[in-house]
Amino acid sequence: MEENWAIYNYIVLIANDYKSGRDFADSHNLDEGTFRNILEAWKKEKVYQISLTTIYKICRNRNLNIFQFFGEVERHKDIAVIYKED
Repeated sequence: MEENWAIYNYIVLIANDYKSGRDFADSHNLDEGTFRNILEAWKKEKVYQISLTTIYKICRNRNLNIFQFFGEVERHKDIAVIYKED
């Protein structure tokens, strides 16, 4: 689903600011496996349905409300992100 991919694209974009996927996951109170699922879905290697709980955890840890989060997703949906592998 294209809408989910836009969410994954934004998450991978912000994850690039961290030294590793594990660091991003830890910083956002996520299980590292959840971030790996997001990354695999972003690469279109896996079908993954992100949970609202995961989105809210990212929002809380980035001081965003849900409206701001989806605004950022929309604003960055066409950016070609290159993820630095761990």
